[in-house]
Amino acid sequence: MSRQDATRRASTAIGSALYGLATRAVRRLPRDLSLTSAATLATLDRTGPRRITDLAVIEGVTQPAMTVLVRVMEESGLVERRGDTSDKRVTLVCLTEAGASYVRARRGAGVHAFVRLIDKLTDDEVEALVAALPALLHLAALDSQDREGPKQ
Repeated sequence: MSRQDATRRASTAIGSALYGLATRAVRRLPRDLSLTSAATLATLDRTGPRRITDLAVIEGVTQPAMTVLVRVMEESGLVERRGDTSDKRVTLVCLTEAGASYVRARRGAGVHAFVRLIDKLTDDEVEALVAALPALLHLAALDSQDREGPKQ
């Protein structure tokens, strides 16, 4: 087996394991908001205020669908619309304190679920995860760059 084949097999095995963990994590999250709503709030938390059109592209939905989603989240007090100081024609969607609190609580619940599982691992397995942490963080950063594009 060539080095390239071995690397491809390792990448596939790692990708499969990460995908399995991610899908299990999503299934454990509260169902109080749609996944797209929760993802939109998380995007606003990471990137700051965004145009509806930007949010639609980032979350992979149509602009009309994002407009409806933002309206529902606005009515729930999770986001608000504000004018863009640099361009008076533009409206930006911003997290409210309630929205930011929701994102923190949801993220904390997800982290806690993994902490409980990690606590069941052997010391050697925890050390292996610690060693992999820089690569995992880099993967997350690459994904964010691919999906979110430039910050407003």
